[in-house]
Amino acid sequence: MKRLIVILSVLLLAAGSANAQSILRNIGERAKKAVEEKVGEKVEQAVGSAIDKATSKKDKKGEAAKEESAAPEAEAPVEAAEPAPAAAPQAKSVETGYAKSDFVPGDEIFFDDPVENEKIGEYPSHWDFIGGEECEIMTLNGEQVIKIAGWYTSITPLMKEEDYLPEDFTVEFDVYSKDKNGDSNNNWIDLILWSGEHSDIAVVNLNPDYNAARENNHASINCDYLTPSNDHRRAEAKGETLDPLIVPNAWTHVAASFNKRAFKYYVNGVRMINIPNMMKPTRLTLRSVVAEDDNNMYNNMYIKNIRIAKGAVPLYDRLASEGKIVTYAITFDTGKATLKPESMVEINRITKIMQDNPTIKFEVQGHCDNTGSDAVNDPLSQKRAEAIVAALVGNGIAKDRLTAVGKGSHVPIADNNTDEGRAKNRRVEFVKQ
Repeated sequence: MKRLIVILSVLLLAAGSANAQSILRNIGERAKKAVEEKVGEKVEQAVGSAIDKATSKKDKKGEAAKEESAAPEAEAPVEAAEPAPAAAPQAKSVETGYAKSDFVPGDEIFFDDPVENEKIGEYPSHWDFIGGEECEIMTLNGEQVIKIAGWYTSITPLMKEEDYLPEDFTVEFDVYSKDKNGDSNNNWIDLILWSGEHSDIAVVNLNPDYNAARENNHASINCDYLTPSNDHRRAEAKGETLDPLIVPNAWTHVAASFNKRAFKYYVNGVRMINIPNMMKPTRLTLRSVVAEDDNNMYNNMYIKNIRIAKGAVPLYDRLASEGKIVTYAITFDTGKATLKPESMVEINRITKIMQDNPTIKFEVQGHCDNTGSDAVNDPLSQKRAEAIVAALVGNGIAKDRLTAVGKGSHVPIADNNTDEGRAKNRRVEFVKQ
């Protein structure tokens, strides 16, 4: 600033004409304006910084309140998990996997356990205990999960009928594996399919098998199964393709489908097992298998969001017969309008229908169950509908063919007093316009 004043003074002394003085006045005004802009910019930065700090404090208070409400009993056991350093590369691989997935979730839900509203430290109320060592509701990273630990701890859905699986069905759940010592993992989760006439007709092992000290880490998946003629066979999926999909200290989404005789198994949207001819199962169990070693006697497995449903009807058939598509395959993070990666499977299917039928327009409706207040559910369902529209527009669908409408919990199609009923009410509808 001092240098600028000196220059202006010299120019004033040298300038004798009115024209020169006019020029100097313009220079002075520009300098003043530049200084004001600079000051304003600094003030804006200071205000922004203050807002960021206040928001950060508010967020931290909100997070603390959420943690407190997630585990209201001080003496209740709580598990804390460290963030996974490999989460970023996993996210990219997961999105790619779901973009190419052929998994079609069932649309008639008959078992659903999001593991919410359960008492911390108690046995999960929707499950029966087959045997093993430990199974209870825990808090992991601020959300309730089922912890199953120890050698051959097995649980099965608590159902009225012993044989409840139809000819075509899908199974989905999220699994998380974490070592207490953080140096080795020798545990895995089994999906076991049973039949009334046979014991286990199929056992699918998902084994992360990671160790930070090893250079070569390979997750493994294999399935021992029976054919309809009672022949014992084995299918395997091994290799580097599993490494970006299954990482330590992160959630892995598992899905399986059975259609009369064909069985498929998916990890984060990528098909890993494809069996064309397998004996029909009638019930299932989930089992943790933890190998004891010198470093870690007991590892833990955690599961959540378990859903079993009757196989899906083709989307266009539903649209033709009902004038709308009701889907449960588009899901969000709890309490948010953030689409889960697996939702892209269904969004891509809707995209294909709209591309093949360019005159179709949809009202995209978001529906909730009656958990929570309308003040929360109504705007949340609207934001979720808008998120779906944005995803479809991102796929190349014209925005004027889509309308987002949040219905909240005002249009239930099932009983909100049961978990299965609430699961059916948490849906997305594409209503033909």
